Amino acid sequence: MSEAAIFLFMIATFALLAMVLKLPIGVSLVFSALAGSLLGGEGVALHHLVEGSFGYFDTILIIVTAMIFMKVLQESGILDTVTAILLKSFYRRKVALLLTVMALVMFPGMITGSSTTAVLSTGALVAPVLMKMGLSRVKTGALIAMGAILGMIAPPVNILVMIMGGGVDMPYVGFTLPLLIIVIPLAVSTSLWLGYKNIKIIEYKQMKEVLPESFFKKYGFRLYLPLIIVIGLLLGQSLMPGIIPDIGIPAIFLLGSFLGIFCGKPLNILKTTQKAIEESMPILCILVGVGMFIQIMTLTGARGWIVTSFLSFPPLLLYLGIATSMPLFGAVSSFGSASILGVPFILALIDKNAILTSSALSAVAGLGDLMPPTALAGIFAAQVVGEANYFKVLRFCLMPALFAPLLDKLI
Repeated sequence: MSEAAIFLFMIATFALLAMVLKLPIGVSLVFSALAGSLLGGEGVALHHLVEGSFGYFDTILIIVTAMIFMKVLQESGILDTVTAILLKSFYRRKVALLLTVMALVMFPGMITGSSTTAVLSTGALVAPVLMKMGLSRVKTGALIAMGAILGMIAPPVNILVMIMGGGVDMPYVGFTLPLLIIVIPLAVSTSLWLGYKNIKIIEYKQMKEVLPESFFKKYGFRLYLPLIIVIGLLLGQSLMPGIIPDIGIPAIFLLGSFLGIFCGKPLNILKTTQKAIEESMPILCILVGVGMFIQIMTLTGARGWIVTSFLSFPPLLLYLGIATSMPLFGAVSSFGSASILGVPFILALIDKNAILTSSALSAVAGLGDLMPPTALAGIFAAQVVGEANYFKVLRFCLMPALFAPLLDKLI
């Protein structure tokens, strides 16, 4: 059986299971990998399936510990307090308020690498404030959806880059500046384009009605300690190497979670951890499935066939394929898009800087969370603002979404 036929059969199996039979994405990837192994004459290939399932073990550790940290921030009241104080400080200045809101929406995505987490946490906190200040439901939803996706792309945790890096044996080092160059212009322009004309200044009494509760008076400055420690360690590794030790991203998040237990409202750490793992389980299953899928593609030669095929494309067709295929495939899973298409695209652009290439590809793949029928960021953002038709939200995401691939091409 040819490598092309094996790859197309794996893709067809995945599409059938995920889109027709509606099986979870991770489960669909596992069965697609198994189908490819059988068709390629390798049998069940249990050794390769197990090895592939551990391909993104480092990324899985980061996601689990990051989700625990975010849950601790939520349950202890730290996230509510930071949101309330920032919104209270900038609500009289439109530009500062919109940029603050965008940063707040992005923050959970920056920590966990998940757009859904961002929408359902800080997105839900800032939505009432924006609508109270005059921004329509659909534009509020669009700002939250785009902020969540930009947070997923931004450093320090970009799962899409980690997936692509794992596929080409590239360490997750040196991505902070390239990712910021992509994200910051998009974050600033998107927030101002969607909100500046519609936001109006309101009285503090009106603002107070929709602000989340602040626990600063009760717990004081210690509320900020977990955030200060985590951000300081994450930045210090690159800003002051040799002075601040590199203990690893999972250890940093665990340290921040431990401090959070004593810095805010009392919480049950076992239940909090259980909630965090439960919410991260769909992403973890996808990463296990992605690892198996990539391993079997390599085993059967399908991965090499894709790379050599892309190498034969003229540059115009290659870039057009990147701009269209990755977001479209991301409608099923942006993580699947990063692995199945992102890795071959990096290898096809091997003459380019791999860090810049994978950073740009992650931004394109992230747009998959806006693609129907799944459109996770758009659907959840519409639910947060109470809009029944999520296509109305997606309509206002179209312009900034189209700008992202153009910016990537410039980079």
